[in-house]
Amino acid sequence: MNPIIQFLEYLTNEKNYSEHTIKSYERDLLDFEAFIKNEELAADLLSVRRERLGRHFVSYLDERGLSKKSIARKISALRTFYGYLVKQGDIDINIFKDLDVPKIPKKLPRIINDDEIKMLFEAIDQSKPLGYRNYVIFDLLYSCGLRASELVGMTIRDIQLGSEQILIHGKGSKDRYLPLHDHLIDELKHYLTYIRPVLLSKGHDTSTQTVLLNYRGGPLTVRGLQLILKKIIRDSGETFKIHPHMLRHAFATTLLNHGADLRVVQELLGHEHLKSTQIYTHVSSEKIRESYRDKHPRMVKK
Repeated sequence: MNPIIQFLEYLTNEKNYSEHTIKSYERDLLDFEAFIKNEELAADLLSVRRERLGRHFVSYLDERGLSKKSIARKISALRTFYGYLVKQGDIDINIFKDLDVPKIPKKLPRIINDDEIKMLFEAIDQSKPLGYRNYVIFDLLYSCGLRASELVGMTIRDIQLGSEQILIHGKGSKDRYLPLHDHLIDELKHYLTYIRPVLLSKGHDTSTQTVLLNYRGGPLTVRGLQLILKKIIRDSGETFKIHPHMLRHAFATTLLNHGADLRVVQELLGHEHLKSTQIYTHVSSEKIRESYRDKHPRMVKK
Protein backbone atom coordinates (compact mmCIF):
# COMPACT_ATOMS: atom_id res chain seq x y z
CA MET A 1 0.00 0.00 0.00
CA ASN A 2 1.11 3.55 -0.69
CA PRO A 3 2.70 4.78 2.58
CA ILE A 4 0.80 8.09 2.45
CA ILE A 5 -2.55 6.33 2.08
CA GLN A 6 -1.57 3.92 4.85
CA PHE A 7 -0.67 6.82 7.15
CA LEU A 8 -3.82 8.80 6.38
CA GLU A 9 -5.98 5.75 7.12
CA TYR A 10 -4.18 5.46 10.46
CA LEU A 11 -4.95 9.10 11.26
CA THR A 12 -8.58 8.57 10.30
CA ASN A 13 -9.34 5.23 11.92
CA GLU A 14 -7.07 5.19 14.97
CA LYS A 15 -6.35 8.83 15.79
CA ASN A 16 -9.80 10.12 14.76
CA TYR A 17 -8.30 13.27 13.24
CA SER A 18 -10.62 15.70 11.50
CA GLU A 19 -10.98 15.72 7.72
CA HIS A 20 -9.35 19.18 7.62
CA THR A 21 -6.28 17.95 9.55
CA ILE A 22 -5.93 14.86 7.38
CA LYS A 23 -6.08 16.96 4.20
CA SER A 24 -3.36 19.19 5.59
CA TYR A 25 -1.11 16.18 6.28
CA GLU A 26 -1.75 14.86 2.80
CA ARG A 27 -0.73 18.16 1.15
CA ASP A 28 2.46 18.37 3.18
CA LEU A 29 3.48 14.78 2.41
CA LEU A 30 2.75 15.15 -1.30
CA ASP A 31 4.80 18.37 -1.38
CA PHE A 32 7.78 16.54 0.12
CA GLU A 33 7.35 13.56 -2.22
CA ALA A 34 7.34 15.88 -5.23
CA PHE A 35 10.45 17.66 -3.90
CA ILE A 36 12.58 14.52 -3.50
CA LYS A 37 11.55 13.21 -6.93
CA ASN A 38 12.01 16.49 -8.79
CA GLU A 39 15.41 17.04 -7.19
CA GLU A 40 16.30 13.34 -7.62
CA LEU A 41 17.30 13.11 -3.96
CA ALA A 42 15.54 9.80 -3.29
CA ALA A 43 13.57 7.25 -5.28
CA ASP A 44 10.54 7.40 -3.00
CA LEU A 45 9.41 8.29 0.52
CA LEU A 46 10.69 5.02 1.98
CA SER A 47 14.19 5.69 0.62
CA VAL A 48 14.69 8.91 2.62
CA ARG A 49 17.62 8.16 4.95
CA ARG A 50 20.07 11.08 4.85
CA GLU A 51 19.58 13.79 7.47
CA ARG A 52 20.90 16.52 5.19
CA LEU A 53 17.93 15.86 2.88
CA GLY A 54 15.68 17.29 5.59
CA ARG A 55 17.83 20.42 5.79
CA HIS A 56 17.66 20.77 1.99
CA PHE A 57 13.87 20.66 2.20
CA VAL A 58 13.79 23.41 4.84
CA SER A 59 16.05 25.58 2.63
CA TYR A 60 13.84 24.87 -0.37
CA LEU A 61 10.72 25.93 1.54
CA ASP A 62 12.45 29.08 2.77
CA GLU A 63 13.50 30.00 -0.79
CA ARG A 64 9.86 29.60 -1.87
CA GLY A 65 8.98 32.32 0.63
CA LEU A 66 7.01 30.17 3.06
CA SER A 67 6.52 31.58 6.54
CA LYS A 68 8.27 30.07 9.56
CA LYS A 69 4.91 28.79 10.72
CA SER A 70 4.23 26.99 7.44
CA ILE A 71 7.71 25.45 7.36
CA ALA A 72 7.39 24.27 10.95
CA ARG A 73 4.00 22.71 10.18
CA LYS A 74 5.34 20.79 7.19
CA ILE A 75 8.33 19.47 9.13
CA SER A 76 6.06 18.49 12.02
CA ALA A 77 3.87 16.54 9.58
CA LEU A 78 6.91 14.75 8.16
CA ARG A 79 8.27 14.02 11.64
CA THR A 80 4.96 12.39 12.57
CA PHE A 81 4.75 10.51 9.26
CA TYR A 82 8.26 9.05 9.48
CA GLY A 83 7.83 8.30 13.18
CA TYR A 84 4.80 6.23 12.22
CA LEU A 85 6.75 4.39 9.50
CA VAL A 86 9.53 3.58 11.97
CA LYS A 87 6.99 2.10 14.42
CA GLN A 88 5.47 0.09 11.59
CA GLY A 89 8.89 -1.31 10.72
CA ASP A 90 8.76 0.13 7.19
CA ILE A 91 11.95 2.15 7.69
CA ASP A 92 14.66 2.27 10.35
CA ILE A 93 15.37 6.03 10.62
CA ASN A 94 13.32 9.21 11.03
CA ILE A 95 15.51 11.96 9.63
CA PHE A 96 13.07 14.63 10.84
CA LYS A 97 13.11 13.54 14.49
CA ASP A 98 15.84 15.99 15.57
CA LEU A 99 15.76 18.40 12.63
CA ASP A 100 15.97 22.05 13.68
CA VAL A 101 13.25 24.26 12.27
CA PRO A 102 12.74 28.03 12.49
CA LYS A 103 11.48 29.07 15.90
CA ILE A 104 7.99 30.52 15.86
CA PRO A 105 7.16 33.12 18.49
CA LYS A 106 3.89 32.20 20.17
CA LYS A 107 1.37 34.93 19.55
CA LEU A 108 -1.61 35.61 21.74
CA PRO A 109 -4.91 36.56 20.19
CA ARG A 110 -6.25 40.02 20.93
CA ILE A 111 -7.23 40.28 24.58
CA ILE A 112 -10.89 41.11 25.19
CA ASN A 113 -11.17 42.81 28.56
CA ASP A 114 -14.01 42.45 31.04
CA ASP A 115 -15.68 45.71 30.02
CA GLU A 116 -15.72 44.67 26.36
CA ILE A 117 -17.18 41.28 27.22
CA LYS A 118 -19.94 42.94 29.25
CA MET A 119 -20.67 45.36 26.39
CA LEU A 120 -20.94 42.51 23.89
CA PHE A 121 -23.36 40.61 26.11
CA GLU A 122 -25.49 43.73 26.44
CA ALA A 123 -25.53 44.26 22.67
CA ILE A 124 -27.39 40.99 22.07
CA ASP A 125 -31.17 41.36 21.72
CA GLN A 126 -32.59 38.44 23.72
CA SER A 127 -36.21 39.27 22.91
CA LYS A 128 -36.09 37.36 19.61
CA PRO A 129 -35.40 33.62 19.16
CA LEU A 130 -32.20 34.09 17.16
CA GLY A 131 -31.02 36.77 19.54
CA TYR A 132 -31.56 34.51 22.55
CA ARG A 133 -29.73 31.70 20.76
CA ASN A 134 -26.84 34.08 20.08
CA TYR A 135 -26.71 35.04 23.75
CA VAL A 136 -26.46 31.36 24.75
CA ILE A 137 -23.75 30.80 22.13
CA PHE A 138 -21.72 33.75 23.38
CA ASP A 139 -22.05 32.61 27.00
CA LEU A 140 -21.03 29.03 26.17
CA LEU A 141 -17.91 30.26 24.37
CA TYR A 142 -16.90 32.69 27.10
CA SER A 143 -17.93 30.65 30.16
CA CYS A 144 -16.72 27.23 28.96
CA GLY A 145 -13.80 28.04 26.65
CA LEU A 146 -15.10 25.84 23.85
CA ARG A 147 -13.53 25.38 20.46
CA ALA A 148 -15.83 26.29 17.57
CA SER A 149 -16.08 22.64 16.48
CA GLU A 150 -16.95 21.56 20.02
CA LEU A 151 -19.73 24.11 20.26
CA VAL A 152 -21.45 23.31 16.96
CA GLY A 153 -21.07 19.56 17.55
CA MET A 154 -22.84 19.58 20.91
CA THR A 155 -25.91 17.33 21.16
CA ILE A 156 -28.89 17.25 23.51
CA ARG A 157 -27.54 14.27 25.44
CA ASP A 158 -24.27 16.11 26.07
CA ILE A 159 -26.07 18.69 28.22
CA GLN A 160 -26.50 17.34 31.74
CA LEU A 161 -28.34 20.06 33.60
CA GLY A 162 -29.11 17.81 36.56
CA SER A 163 -25.41 17.48 37.34
CA GLU A 164 -24.70 21.05 36.16
CA GLN A 165 -22.22 20.07 33.48
CA ILE A 166 -21.80 19.40 29.79
CA LEU A 167 -19.90 16.63 28.05
CA ILE A 168 -17.52 17.95 25.42
CA HIS A 169 -16.08 15.79 22.65
CA GLY A 170 -12.67 17.35 22.07
CA LYS A 171 -9.84 16.93 19.60
CA GLY A 172 -8.61 13.39 19.06
CA SER A 173 -11.83 11.96 20.55
CA LYS A 174 -10.83 13.14 24.02
CA ASP A 175 -13.94 13.76 26.11
CA ARG A 176 -14.11 16.11 29.08
CA TYR A 177 -16.80 17.43 31.40
CA LEU A 178 -17.21 21.17 31.96
CA PRO A 179 -19.14 22.74 34.83
CA LEU A 180 -22.00 25.17 34.14
CA HIS A 181 -22.68 28.28 36.20
CA ASP A 182 -26.21 29.05 37.40
CA HIS A 183 -26.96 31.72 34.77
CA LEU A 184 -25.90 29.44 31.94
CA ILE A 185 -28.04 26.60 33.32
CA ASP A 186 -31.08 28.89 33.31
CA GLU A 187 -30.25 30.11 29.80
CA LEU A 188 -29.92 26.56 28.46
CA LYS A 189 -33.19 25.50 30.09
CA HIS A 190 -35.01 28.40 28.45
CA TYR A 191 -33.33 27.83 25.09
CA LEU A 192 -34.08 24.09 25.02
CA THR A 193 -37.67 24.53 26.20
CA TYR A 194 -38.82 27.59 24.25
CA ILE A 195 -36.29 28.72 21.63
CA ARG A 196 -34.91 25.56 20.06
CA PRO A 197 -38.38 24.14 19.21
CA VAL A 198 -39.16 27.36 17.30
CA LEU A 199 -35.96 27.06 15.28
CA LEU A 200 -36.42 23.31 14.82
CA SER A 201 -39.86 23.83 13.28
CA LYS A 202 -38.27 25.76 10.40
CA GLY A 203 -36.20 22.78 9.25
CA HIS A 204 -36.78 19.50 7.50
CA ASP A 205 -35.18 17.18 10.08
CA THR A 206 -37.10 17.61 13.34
CA SER A 207 -35.25 14.63 14.85
CA THR A 208 -31.81 16.27 14.84
CA GLN A 209 -30.10 16.16 18.24
CA THR A 210 -27.79 19.09 17.57
CA VAL A 211 -28.25 21.71 20.29
CA LEU A 212 -27.53 24.86 18.32
CA LEU A 213 -29.55 25.44 15.17
CA ASN A 214 -29.40 28.02 12.40
CA TYR A 215 -32.26 30.21 11.22
CA ARG A 216 -33.45 27.46 8.84
CA GLY A 217 -33.67 24.87 11.60
CA GLY A 218 -30.54 22.94 10.59
CA PRO A 219 -27.36 22.34 12.59
CA LEU A 220 -25.22 25.44 13.11
CA THR A 221 -21.88 25.34 11.28
CA VAL A 222 -18.53 26.88 12.18
CA ARG A 223 -19.04 29.35 9.34
CA GLY A 224 -22.45 30.24 10.73
CA LEU A 225 -20.91 30.74 14.15
CA GLN A 226 -18.39 33.20 12.72
CA LEU A 227 -21.20 35.19 11.11
CA ILE A 228 -23.06 35.33 14.44
CA LEU A 229 -20.00 36.76 16.20
CA LYS A 230 -19.63 39.35 13.44
CA LYS A 231 -23.26 40.38 13.98
CA ILE A 232 -22.70 40.73 17.74
CA ILE A 233 -19.74 43.02 17.09
CA ARG A 234 -21.68 45.01 14.50
CA ASP A 235 -24.67 45.45 16.82
CA SER A 236 -22.37 46.61 19.63
CA GLY A 237 -21.01 49.43 17.49
CA GLU A 238 -17.44 48.18 17.84
CA THR A 239 -15.13 47.59 14.91
CA PHE A 240 -12.62 45.03 16.16
CA LYS A 241 -12.76 41.49 14.80
CA ILE A 242 -13.74 38.58 16.99
CA HIS A 243 -13.57 34.83 16.52
CA PRO A 244 -14.29 31.84 18.79
CA HIS A 245 -10.66 31.36 19.81
CA MET A 246 -10.54 34.89 21.22
CA LEU A 247 -13.33 33.96 23.63
CA ARG A 248 -11.51 30.74 24.49
CA HIS A 249 -8.49 32.89 25.29
CA ALA A 250 -10.64 35.26 27.37
CA PHE A 251 -12.01 32.27 29.29
CA ALA A 252 -8.51 31.00 30.12
CA THR A 253 -6.96 34.33 31.03
CA THR A 254 -9.95 35.31 33.19
CA LEU A 255 -9.57 32.11 35.22
CA LEU A 256 -5.80 32.50 35.55
CA ASN A 257 -6.06 36.17 36.51
CA HIS A 258 -8.46 35.21 39.28
CA GLY A 259 -6.14 32.60 40.73
CA ALA A 260 -7.08 29.35 38.97
CA ASP A 261 -4.40 26.67 38.87
CA LEU A 262 -2.75 26.24 35.47
CA ARG A 263 -3.40 22.50 35.45
CA VAL A 264 -7.09 23.06 36.16
CA VAL A 265 -7.27 25.41 33.17
CA GLN A 266 -5.43 22.77 31.12
CA GLU A 267 -8.16 20.24 31.93
CA LEU A 268 -10.96 22.69 31.21
CA LEU A 269 -9.47 23.59 27.83
CA GLY A 270 -8.88 19.95 26.93
CA HIS A 271 -5.17 20.41 26.29
CA GLU A 272 -3.16 17.19 26.23
CA HIS A 273 0.07 18.96 27.16
CA LEU A 274 0.59 21.70 29.72
CA LYS A 275 2.81 23.67 27.32
CA SER A 276 -0.26 24.30 25.16
CA THR A 277 -1.92 26.01 28.12
CA GLN A 278 1.06 28.14 29.08
CA ILE A 279 0.43 30.54 26.19
CA TYR A 280 -2.63 31.70 28.15
CA THR A 281 -0.65 32.75 31.20
CA HIS A 282 -0.62 36.35 30.05
CA VAL A 283 -1.71 38.68 32.83
CA SER A 284 -2.05 42.43 32.68
CA SER A 285 0.78 44.60 33.97
CA GLU A 286 -1.62 46.01 36.52
CA LYS A 287 -2.33 42.49 37.82
CA ILE A 288 1.40 41.88 38.15
CA ARG A 289 1.92 45.13 40.04
CA GLU A 290 -1.03 44.40 42.29
CA SER A 291 0.29 40.93 43.12
CA TYR A 292 3.76 42.34 43.79
CA ARG A 293 2.40 45.02 46.12
CA ASP A 294 0.28 42.55 48.04
CA LYS A 295 2.70 39.64 48.28
CA HIS A 296 6.29 40.86 48.49
CA PRO A 297 7.38 41.17 52.15
CA ARG A 298 9.67 44.14 51.44
CA MET A 299 6.99 46.16 49.66
CA VAL A 300 6.36 49.33 51.65
CA LYS A 301 2.68 49.94 52.27
CA LYS A 302 1.86 53.63 51.91
